[in-house]
Amino acid sequence: MTHRIRRPLLAHTHERARTPRSDRRTVAGIAAVGVISLLLAGCAGSTAPEGSAAPTATDSLRPAAPGGELPADLQTELQEIVDRTMAEYDVSGAAVGVWIPGEGSWTSAVGLADIDADTPVSLDMTWPLRSVTKSYTVTLILQLVDEGKLSLDDTIGQYVDGIANGDSITIRQLADMSSGNADYTSTEAFGAAYSADEARIFTLAELNDFLVGQPAAFAPGERKVYTNANTNLLGAVVEKVTGQPFADALDERILQPLGQSGTRYTLDASTWTDHPNGYVLLDGEQVVQNDNLSIYGPAGSMVSTLDDARVWAEALGSGLLLEPSTQTERQSGAPLEEGPPYDQYALGIGETNGWWGHNGEGLGFTAAVFHDPETGASIAVFMNASNVVPKAHPADQTFRRIAEALAAGSGE
Repeated sequence: MTHRIRRPLLAHTHERARTPRSDRRTVAGIAAVGVISLLLAGCAGSTAPEGSAAPTATDSLRPAAPGGELPADLQTELQEIVDRTMAEYDVSGAAVGVWIPGEGSWTSAVGLADIDADTPVSLDMTWPLRSVTKSYTVTLILQLVDEGKLSLDDTIGQYVDGIANGDSITIRQLADMSSGNADYTSTEAFGAAYSADEARIFTLAELNDFLVGQPAAFAPGERKVYTNANTNLLGAVVEKVTGQPFADALDERILQPLGQSGTRYTLDASTWTDHPNGYVLLDGEQVVQNDNLSIYGPAGSMVSTLDDARVWAEALGSGLLLEPSTQTERQSGAPLEEGPPYDQYALGIGETNGWWGHNGEGLGFTAAVFHDPETGASIAVFMNASNVVPKAHPADQTFRRIAEALAAGSGE
């Protein structure tokens, strides 16, 4: 298969959609896909007690991976699933992990991170989380709710000016994708700014400014349509309430307490090292995509390692960083009308066949991070392929197939 680098294709925010080949130079569909909603071994007992403050860096909340290896026959089956899915969707490289309490762990690095350089994928590489970032952002919001610093019934107009229906769109509606606000990725202003300089580093304020004056897509609560703009507005709320830059609040409240030293929010891709290339297959050629992380903001600008994805899967799915009542409220959702293929989408978290987490897609990468609260098992998948034709999300498909294999093996 031939491969070359050309003008980057900007993948759509929703992993279920793709940019038409006749419109490769548009940016109307950029987005950190929620595919990555696959995160989530039995840490509910470590959840902070009612009324407690947010965990600090000294709390050492990082859950350990299950000891030992998964049975050899299961490892073989899991590897076959990964290999088959990669072949089906022309994926060049992947990092995958499965962790099951009481049974063991399995991780696999497969294929190439860089086709031209013949560089193999390694387990310690960092991958873009894309829309899995949304689950971190909403977790920050829910921590602030637990602390009594904001309410899910507050309106976005209390924190950000100039948003259509800002006096009626609630924090909850932004978190569950029912706000009806416009999405910056489809605005002419953002398209022009990005086309003028594809390496431009956009700030969160700049991304949200593209929304000011834009008409609403629908009335708040009328529909559930997944956008990056919803989460980026929540990022601004985090900054306003904490008085900190988003990256600092994230580091202090989540990354340090969980010991996620391989995970960070970064806008400048030049500081992102030891990572795979992202590819889109166009006309039979693997095309390297742009590394601009800043176009996503708190909706998708984080990078992480496979083991940190394990930690986040468990923390997210178990509610480790939230009060139990808040986690229960978080998981009240409904199907999306437009967006990733979850059975239901709740507050910055999706559910697929009983697994809770998030997925993501964009600019040559897909991710899925999920947890099964019933068994304590977690699955994380990173792949360097996006915009699959016909529409598919390779990482999410891999997660689903692995989850099905685990269910079949348990006799469910």
